[in-house]
Amino acid sequence: MKSVFNHMCTKLAVIIFCVLLISVGCFTPSHEGFAIYLTKADIPPSQMPILSHVDIAETPVISIKDIITYNAQIHELKLTESAFERISKLDVPVRGKSFVVCVDRNPIYSGAFWTPISSMSYDGVTIWKPLIPHEPHVVTLELGYPSSSFYGGEDPRNNTDVMKSLEQSGKLITRLSIETVDKLPRSMKEYELYSWLEDNQWHFTLITGTNRNKTLAEIISKEGLISEAGLVQIHVVGVDAIKTVLGKLPQKEYVSWLCGLRSEQNPEGSVNITLPPSQITDSIKEYAGQCGLDLMVQTL
Repeated sequence: MKSVFNHMCTKLAVIIFCVLLISVGCFTPSHEGFAIYLTKADIPPSQMPILSHVDIAETPVISIKDIITYNAQIHELKLTESAFERISKLDVPVRGKSFVVCVDRNPIYSGAFWTPISSMSYDGVTIWKPLIPHEPHVVTLELGYPSSSFYGGEDPRNNTDVMKSLEQSGKLITRLSIETVDKLPRSMKEYELYSWLEDNQWHFTLITGTNRNKTLAEIISKEGLISEAGLVQIHVVGVDAIKTVLGKLPQKEYVSWLCGLRSEQNPEGSVNITLPPSQITDSIKEYAGQCGLDLMVQTL
């Protein structure tokens, strides 16, 4: 009788274990939250729009555990070192490599990893493959390639389920601000500084330098943007405020303070981009030097 009882207990334990195993197996995928998957058959991006169903790979290429933060303002993912290395080593052809953004393994929208050396355009969501290791370990869900002007359709990145999943995981941040960052990123080119008088107060904008002239709307915009990958646009009011901003730039950073705009940048002449009085200008230049910055006033 005892042996029969023991046999029944053993059999019952095995059944319970199997039920738990099955339950765990079902539970994990359906509660994994935000993740980015490659396609199971490595479907080219050009064929994705014509397919009604796409099978995703068994495991994500970026899981919620790989994400340190997700910046909702610019859809920038700060990744762990291992995850960033994984993306850097992806084999991405010039025609792109398809991915699917999922929540609990349910597809939300698709896109493509893209290599910055490609000469081919793409009208979907992209993640540009990092060509060289760099800090910080960030990638961005961009619109189109090589620029957003090539994108077609609505922007799917603010999907409610995606944002909710990221928020519940504690990964979501709405934006970075000058108050919340210890250091601003180093610019690939330089930083540009603009100043103008408005309502008897001096306004300043520090913006990442590019190979094109900025529009007046860009310069005076008060929205603000800080990307850990290097894109910065910060508007502040007052001398103390701009000194705080400059104090967060990396040492030896080059800053070009432009004292005016070309006519095509400000056709209506509605805002006068100019330098403050010499006392204020000299004070800011002196402080920049104390911070180890190379700040030069540039004339047109």
